[in-house]
Amino acid sequence: MLDQTALNAFIRSALAEDIGSGDHSTLASIPADTRGSAVLKIKEDGILAGMEVAEAIFKWLDMFTVFKAFKQDGEAMKAGEAAFEVTAAVHSLLMGERLVLNCMQRMSGIATLTHQYTEKLKGYHTRILDTRKTTPNFRMLEKEAVRIGGGVNHRMGLYDMIMLKDNHIDFSGGITAAVNKTVTYLKENRLSLKIEVETRTLEDVREALATGHVDRIMLDNFSPDNIVEALRIINGKVETEASGGINLDTLVDYAKTGVDFISVGAIIHHAVSLDLSLKAIIL
Repeated sequence: MLDQTALNAFIRSALAEDIGSGDHSTLASIPADTRGSAVLKIKEDGILAGMEVAEAIFKWLDMFTVFKAFKQDGEAMKAGEAAFEVTAAVHSLLMGERLVLNCMQRMSGIATLTHQYTEKLKGYHTRILDTRKTTPNFRMLEKEAVRIGGGVNHRMGLYDMIMLKDNHIDFSGGITAAVNKTVTYLKENRLSLKIEVETRTLEDVREALATGHVDRIMLDNFSPDNIVEALRIINGKVETEASGGINLDTLVDYAKTGVDFISVGAIIHHAVSLDLSLKAIIL
């Protein structure tokens, strides 16, 4: 479920970008009091995502919108099916059309690709994570699409989790120094945030674990064999995450290690938008 305040802010900004001084095509050709209906037609197979967003957009534009859903977020969709029917002021339908399509096509593509990854993980302990490799100002919806597709959201931004990556560690003078400084900072600022540390070698793993303050260890660009060895060292004391170039072809090899999470930026930045269209219903 999306945060309504954040969703409203996104809708306001996105519509302002698209409409600007006015939808002059619509204003010029259709009387303002005209009401009508349209249907969202599915043109490609996949996993549907963005229904909540579509309804919110149309209701933002016209509080008297009637939104009739035929399918739900997360359901499999087939070409030729209809996702919803919407009745509202025609001006609102036309002003909201492209934003609805842009959101739903992108979200459905991400949900579909994420679903392909999560299907491969069935029967394994491992879960798929997204990353911050997202489109600026569209992250909320991209991460919602990952959730709809069966994935797990990593941190939303820089503010909701500590992640000490290679550059933090190098600039701080090493893993131990970076963790100790972080613990002090969190105490001084009365913050309760989980700490994750990126490791590049088995020695890094030992050092991160020895600090006693790490909640999750990222195993970056480790081979499956090295992950098995790292998990033996960690011995369940903290959560574990594999990262770095893992794809559909190699996913199961990593899941077999028993690692808790696999993070894959590609489920967002390599996803291809699916084809949908909004068509007027002419009686």
